[in-house]
Amino acid sequence: MARFFKTRSLSAKLVTGGGVRVNGARVTKSSTAVKAGDTLTFVQGRQVRVVQLKDVAKRRGPAPEAQALYEDLSPPPEGPPPPRVGARPTKKDRRILDGLRDRNES
Repeated sequence: MARFFKTRSLSAKLVTGGGVRVNGARVTKSSTAVKAGDTLTFVQGRQVRVVQLKDVAKRRGPAPEAQALYEDLSPPPEGPPPPRVGARPTKKDRRILDGLRDRNES
């Protein structure tokens, strides 16, 4: 899933978790072969993405090259994005939040 996720491991985790559909069928193997003309459906952030592959890349290239390989069929977002609540957290606030997350994961 070229350039939709920051790392290959993030995209593999989404696939193995059953969060990707190829031509409407759920896939759970990250080694599933795709070809030109296939339609991929997956959630990215808060948006459902639907993309149709035009071609498959031979190598990892720059973003504009990757964007030329698919057509985005995603529905447009509904309304404006939700407004930001409050100010941006400070570094101290982020450390506190990270500490809370670490405690909840254990």
